[in-house]
Amino acid sequence: MSRMSRTLLLLAALLSSPLAATAGDDVEQGLATLWEVLWHQSGTPTRVVRWENEIRVRFSGLGVAAHREHSLGALRAVTQEAGVKLVDVTDHAPQTANLSVEFTSDSALDDNQPCATSLDFRTETRIDSATVQMRGRDAWRCAYHEAMHVMGVRGHPAGKTVLSYFPWKVDALMPLDKVMLRAWYSPAMRGGMTPFEALPVLADELVATQPDKALASQARDRFFATTVEQMQAYANGTGDVPVIVKRSGKSTEEGIRYGRTEMSYFLGVAYQEGVTVRADPNQAIRWYELAASAGNRRAQARLGSFR
Repeated sequence: MSRMSRTLLLLAALLSSPLAATAGDDVEQGLATLWEVLWHQSGTPTRVVRWENEIRVRFSGLGVAAHREHSLGALRAVTQEAGVKLVDVTDHAPQTANLSVEFTSDSALDDNQPCATSLDFRTETRIDSATVQMRGRDAWRCAYHEAMHVMGVRGHPAGKTVLSYFPWKVDALMPLDKVMLRAWYSPAMRGGMTPFEALPVLADELVATQPDKALASQARDRFFATTVEQMQAYANGTGDVPVIVKRSGKSTEEGIRYGRTEMSYFLGVAYQEGVTVRADPNQAIRWYELAASAGNRRAQARLGSFR
């Protein structure tokens, strides 16, 4: 057997080995986590919202001296990864803050939600301001989780991220968190993007971190195909509710109905613009019509472009 033949056989063995399969599985699990951050805990898919200006934070409440530095460190970590300027105006009263972080008493919030972030935006594109509340005794484990939410990443996915309800780490960002932030604030992303528009940007950032980019790209393409198929069934009302919806524990029947309608519209956008799937005007019209029949005004407006 020639040296070239032996080399080709070795490569084939490596590609079909459990190690290669595991690497592909890891990428698909990462992609599943990135997809799930595009879902709100109420069980509805969301659009991308993000800061378009600097963040000016003011800390207040009980035990500011004890919790400020750690919470500020979390905010610095996420803003540095995203490339957003952060200014602490706590000690500068005349300056207006657009981010308020309040440390509350240990009895002020529910035990099942000891910290919470509220994002304010006039349209679902740009964050105008935000408010964070954290119980004093939970500030240490909440800081990085809520800092991610502050940046507009609203989901609670499973996987290796500080956003998980059962996080692997609470005192620093994990690699997937950094991938999310870099993609979320990359030039390729923009406020108001639908999940199918945002997913390729997130996926490309993840693929770029992988040692075997060809294998990662194959995993990405498989994930896209599977996800679109699942979401088509979901939007049609024939598929099962996505796992992220079940796991949130806060979804409602009304939220799921709304989610199906939104997903129909998002699928229409995907097929019209050729994002995550190949462009197909007929499919776009089909999904817009389904969403429009349920009262989705954006779908009704989009249908006008085909006439």
